[in-house]
Amino acid sequence: MNITFVTLFEELIKGYFEDSILKRARDKSLFTLNFLNPRDFSTNKHNKVDSTAYSGGAGMLMSPQPLFDTLDKLREDDVHIIFATPVAKQFNQKDAVRLASKKHIVFVSGRYEGIDERVIETYADEVFSIGDYILTGGELPSMVMSDAILRNVDGVLGNSESLEIESFDCELLEAPSFTKPEVYIESSVPKEYLKGNHAKIRELKLSLSKSKTKFFRPKELSRHLSRVKA
Repeated sequence: MNITFVTLFEELIKGYFEDSILKRARDKSLFTLNFLNPRDFSTNKHNKVDSTAYSGGAGMLMSPQPLFDTLDKLREDDVHIIFATPVAKQFNQKDAVRLASKKHIVFVSGRYEGIDERVIETYADEVFSIGDYILTGGELPSMVMSDAILRNVDGVLGNSESLEIESFDCELLEAPSFTKPEVYIESSVPKEYLKGNHAKIRELKLSLSKSKTKFFRPKELSRHLSRVKA
């Protein structure tokens, strides 16, 4: 897979891929990483990429020309272009799994008060939000989505079984996990986890998963129970 970030601040992103699992995956050529800066495509003599909004209000918008020319360059390839924006469908695990099969994903990171809508209308294959809050730029959402997608690319995690026990593959949240020691500061691992009876372990994990979902995501538990009864 190829990942390209269209961003004014490459250095904000690069460091995330220089350690741990994603560094190893990149070293194995399981994915490639590229950056394009819209300033490099600006026709303004000062390389400006922003302008005031016609509707008024505080702040500036990223203007069309630099982004049009940047993304036109990428359109020569078979790319899937994603914009991070708070006014979009929320990104989820199913999206991450689906997008892991794409050959080349481009993440466009906005800045200032956002991006001229004509850019999004012309180039977006998909738009996503990572939550109902506002950030100073699109780099963090782009990194979050790329991480979630890349860990579903074959070979990135090393052990594919890691993907089988994660939250959000169904409506329920993942059950609690424990490691050694068996007792730590008077807190014990549930005994069923220690006895090796896999049927009872699965039963307990399902129960704990439902309890956690009921507490944190009650609507998701209701959706799960309705689906099971159907």
